Amino acid sequence: MQHSVQAGHPGAREADARLPLREKVGYGIGDFGFNLYWANISAFLLIFYTDVMGLAAGAVGTMMLVTKLVDAATDPFMGAVADRTRSRWGRFRPWMLWGALPLAFAGVLTWTVPDLDGGGKLLWAYATFTLMMLAYTVLSMPYSALSGVMTADSQQRTTLISFRFIAAFAGTTVVNWFTLDLVRWLGRGDEPLGWQLTLGLYGIVAVACFAVVFATTRERIQPQLQHQGTMRQDVADLLDNRPWLVLFALALIIMVTIVMRSGSLVYYLKYYVARPELTGLFLGSYSVALAVGAASTPLLTRFVEKKRLLMWLMAAVGVLSCAMYFIPREQIWTMLALNILIGLLLGPKSPLAFSMYADCADYTEWKTGRRATAMTFAAAAFSQKFGGALASAAIAWMLAGMGYVANQAQSDASQLGIVLLLTVIPGVVALLAAWVMRFYPLDDAALGQVQAELQARREAVA
Repeated sequence: MQHSVQAGHPGAREADARLPLREKVGYGIGDFGFNLYWANISAFLLIFYTDVMGLAAGAVGTMMLVTKLVDAATDPFMGAVADRTRSRWGRFRPWMLWGALPLAFAGVLTWTVPDLDGGGKLLWAYATFTLMMLAYTVLSMPYSALSGVMTADSQQRTTLISFRFIAAFAGTTVVNWFTLDLVRWLGRGDEPLGWQLTLGLYGIVAVACFAVVFATTRERIQPQLQHQGTMRQDVADLLDNRPWLVLFALALIIMVTIVMRSGSLVYYLKYYVARPELTGLFLGSYSVALAVGAASTPLLTRFVEKKRLLMWLMAAVGVLSCAMYFIPREQIWTMLALNILIGLLLGPKSPLAFSMYADCADYTEWKTGRRATAMTFAAAAFSQKFGGALASAAIAWMLAGMGYVANQAQSDASQLGIVLLLTVIPGVVALLAAWVMRFYPLDDAALGQVQAELQARREAVA
């Protein structure tokens, strides 16, 4: 049965309307909250497990891969649940309230060092990290899907997603620049306590951010059909969606690049450059560069279509990452400048990719008459988490294979492994991402045709 536009269900004209600044900012603030966790996971969780909790690097690598795979497998399920949620606040907004406190609680537990032996600590890490990532999924899937139903205009979506990732990289900047200082200040010499209290503080801020998202956003796009299909049908629709399949592969590959660079940089500065006090400067300036790159995305897409822009950016990231291998450890400023430039080039990646996911939801609705927005984002998040899990595990396994010993001077082999993890390996992966992007079929002309036909259908039932 076709969905007719009724009171409380805005029609095609309102769905295409320009989003107010208040709503763009309010939506974006949510990703500030998410990145108080994600940035900690990417930059500090691995070294927290090896150097604070005292776990073996190889065991940590396996643990992070297993737990991330369990979490990633739940993403499509959560996407299906969100798509079928019915409330007076919409399908996706209510989850911003329902999931905030469980995530804050689980975050504190994850960064807690229990009074257990080595095996007990490893089991604790498995349990708490899995719990935290499940809580993260309950919030992040509806949040990502929300951007796909706030507006039907592609350029407005790109702008909205840019606000999201400006806030995301602002959150990353806060984490990268201040976390280690907060741990020292709050812990007052007790490093495990410092981590616990720091994550508790971040949890309070994150809960407030998610409340802002709920209060400031609106869901304007309703599917042509009330969602009657099964989760299996949702997955089948995605597997028949070529643009989404390309993005699935691309998200996995790019996330390997991003997580491998951020996760290995702490080790690089501590053990190769022997200047751990530079961690805040390097990670913080890198995050600022990511935010500036994200902010430039709407301007860039006015002149270069999304597909071509993403290809060029990832190719440049690949070349510069490989070039960083040849910088001597004494040339700190050259190293810093190149790291910032890579951040500028990587910044537009996230707004571009997430805008494309919303376009893929349009493509599915155009092709099948069904719209599973949350499932589209959830299945994409599966590939991102899998890519991040592979990167984290690869770092830990390579460190273990090269003879890494926590809090001691590293052998030449271990130092070489750390340098490769920051430079050549993610550089080659970025070049692979640029090649994969060639197969994405939704250029501006094709997308314009899809959205014009969808608008005509919505107007027909309005």
